[in-house]
Amino acid sequence: MGGNIMSMIPKPKLTKKQKEVLKFIYDKIKNTSLPPTIREIAANFGFSSTGTVRDYLRVLVNKGYLKITSNKSRAIEIVREALYSFPILGNVRAGLNSLAVEEIEGYLNLDSLIFSDEGTFVLRVKGDSMVDAGILPDDLVLVRKQNIARTGETVVAMIGEDATVKNLEKRGRHYFLEPANPTYEPIPVNEDVSIVGKVISVIRRFQ
Repeated sequence: MGGNIMSMIPKPKLTKKQKEVLKFIYDKIKNTSLPPTIREIAANFGFSSTGTVRDYLRVLVNKGYLKITSNKSRAIEIVREALYSFPILGNVRAGLNSLAVEEIEGYLNLDSLIFSDEGTFVLRVKGDSMVDAGILPDDLVLVRKQNIARTGETVVAMIGEDATVKNLEKRGRHYFLEPANPTYEPIPVNEDVSIVGKVISVIRRFQ
């Protein structure tokens, strides 16, 4: 099944302050095994009223990041699946071009990347054109959605309806999608090529 790879990001968006409150709660639970009280959250952020904290908590509950149990002083629970599940949207070719997305094939939990931007997604690599850059077939690449990149960065680019992962390089006045395997040829960047994301991490899952 084809389609726009950017239209399938399911994570609810948070404002900067909402994300800060969520991170404080997460860090508190991670470091002490106990959630913070409402007064502790208010004190940390300098809120003059616990009502402000309750407003933030209500939003985080409604967006699916928290659960709160009534009549308990430390009643906040993290909804782990919502907090750090990134969609594996499908396959991206490191080699010849292929259809970018077939289906959402699962979700990848990345504890160290919990508070990445909402425009972050995962693709599975097919092909061997990036092996010399340490990106192997069946690796997962964590991609930040953006339509610009700097020379030398590893990007996901769309060529028509196909996607490929390559290094962005410049020769003279022209840009190329450069493979990291000498058996493949560079792809000139022209009006048919558009950058849709920057690779920010490579994940290799061992069976």
